Amino acid sequence: MGNAEATKEKILEAAMEEFSSYGIAGARVDRIAKKAKCNKNMIYIYFENKETLFITVLQNSLKRVYEEITFTPDDLPDYAVKVFDFAMKNPELFRLMTWYNLEQNTVNLTERALVQQKKITEVVNAQSSGLIGTTFTPGFILTTIMVLATAWAPTNAFGPSYEPNTLKTPIETRDAIYKVISLITKM
Repeated sequence: MGNAEATKEKILEAAMEEFSSYGIAGARVDRIAKKAKCNKNMIYIYFENKETLFITVLQNSLKRVYEEITFTPDDLPDYAVKVFDFAMKNPELFRLMTWYNLEQNTVNLTERALVQQKKITEVVNAQSSGLIGTTFTPGFILTTIMVLATAWAPTNAFGPSYEPNTLKTPIETRDAIYKVISLITKM
């Protein structure tokens, strides 16, 4: 990795921490530069502005999700458990997504939309072939998986408040998520 690439990586790591803690509006380029141990001007040279840097961090994080969590339309309960595990290990990503949603960013995350549409198509195909029940629409099934699997992420107002000991007993929560999604996809 060249010097420029190493600097970009340090900036992206520092920006992830900054944006997941403070959002776009609260983040400070000065703090990102200090954490990355680089000149503030380098951030503007590489990323133009703070908003572009935020979107780059978010898109890189989402790409990581797509690469690390294999979507399995023929085994959606297992997929839901993988999402839960990822959410528990990566709270900063869910804080980042919360900030993105709260600040009503108008940037269209094209890759995210394409991945979501591909998943819907795969669920439609699994329903057509009888692998998944047809009581619920593909969008409802996928939304339920994502909401349930990420309910105990620190940014969620409900999971931790109703089940504060979940983080102490993640295996039981994983099992419960698996069972719920199994039931939904059989209907």
